[in-house]
Amino acid sequence: MRQIIELQQQLVPELLDVMRKRYLILHQVMLSDQIGRRALAQALSMTERILRAETDRLKEQGLLEISAVGMRISESGKLLLQQLQPMYKTLFGLTELEQEISQHFGLKQVVVVAGDSETSIQTKKELGRAGCQVLREALRPEDVVAITGGTTMVQVANQMTSSMPLKSNWFVPARGGLGESVDYQANTLASTMAKRTGGHYRLLHVPDHLGKEAYDSIMQEPNIKEIVQVIRSARIVVHGIGDAMVMARRRKLSEELVASLEAEGALAEAFGYYFDRKGAVVHKTQTVGLRLEDILKMEFVIGVAGGKSKAEAIIAIMRFGHNDVLITDEAAAQEIVRIIRQESDNDLLVQL
Repeated sequence: MRQIIELQQQLVPELLDVMRKRYLILHQVMLSDQIGRRALAQALSMTERILRAETDRLKEQGLLEISAVGMRISESGKLLLQQLQPMYKTLFGLTELEQEISQHFGLKQVVVVAGDSETSIQTKKELGRAGCQVLREALRPEDVVAITGGTTMVQVANQMTSSMPLKSNWFVPARGGLGESVDYQANTLASTMAKRTGGHYRLLHVPDHLGKEAYDSIMQEPNIKEIVQVIRSARIVVHGIGDAMVMARRRKLSEELVASLEAEGALAEAFGYYFDRKGAVVHKTQTVGLRLEDILKMEFVIGVAGGKSKAEAIIAIMRFGHNDVLITDEAAAQEIVRIIRQESDNDLLVQL
């Protein structure tokens, strides 16, 4: 099949451009559930005139349903996207990105979705959908799943579904709250995932960042000790990856500490720990949830993060070495590969 397509590309090079364009249209409509032509044109950076011609053709083929309130993808369209996905990834280089990143960091699996989640909410939704798929495949009966907070994790929680109720599974927050919007808190996301799958959940009603005295006091509370024990027994954790400086300021760390983190080369934050370019921990905050030693014992760790600006942070966390799966987007993956190739070239020059 690949050989046939390569021959077609030599004869009719515009074929893949048309295929990519129509695939992306169907994909965006599927992620949006229902969308108007103008909004779709903006999301795809396409003129309405060109989009109208393409959507009319897709409607004729029975892949789109168009009404006065907008467009929806048909069941035939969904099936076609599912069948095309492996071919699309191979043809447009996503499979090569997955393989190179997986081999470089020694990961069990890398999933790269098309687009840039920093500029497209649809791509961020696709990150969430891919995260759900990996999580469903990894889940076993009786599993406890810990999830962190954040805008990307919201997409994972909101798209988590199961064909059968997960009556024996528990969803728990990996850490306490940051004091920001409740929509992005780990507590909220754990309860959302449980409700959407028929599972159970537990909540952790404590701030994420505590001083030593407050931490020691809270950890004496029987209810807190019990839920923390459940959290730390999780077999699976699904987590986001933050930029170190952004997260330090969101956590309202002192300016002196922020300056110290910057001086030590902190690039990434996860679970309240700050990591440098080599994946070494340069600072940790006192957190009630998962600790580093819990992550080291975890059977299945899934990291979900995208956007070109997150590439260095993702590299730092992957070099920490305790992720099994990375789910990212095309923009981040391309930048990750560019950085690791550049580092490899620099190492060769040094050796010479």
